[in-house]
Amino acid sequence: MYIVCVTSCPAGIAHTYMAAANLEKAAKKMGIDIKVEKQGIAGIEDELSEEEIARADGVIIAADISIAQKERFEGKTIIECGVSEAIKNPEGVINKLIEEVKKNV
Repeated sequence: MYIVCVTSCPAGIAHTYMAAANLEKAAKKMGIDIKVEKQGIAGIEDELSEEEIARADGVIIAADISIAQKERFEGKTIIECGVSEAIKNPEGVINKLIEEVKKNV
């Protein structure tokens, strides 16, 4: 399984990166390939390519604000949560996406 994520918080500093790191660590532990785009004070970092989005089985948007370019994910299975949920329970967030992906197959 391959998933892509976008993390973003109002300040775009600490929580954005903490959520990204925790999702990456949990996915690795679960044997899931992941790419995380961070949107923050510095703009978009590690921007997802069209190919990465096309290849993705699902999308996690862990954000406390509206993200830029959300329309890129149209047609994909998406779950949304706040950054604090991604920080505190990244495996739960990933499992929620996996369940949604299974429903949409």
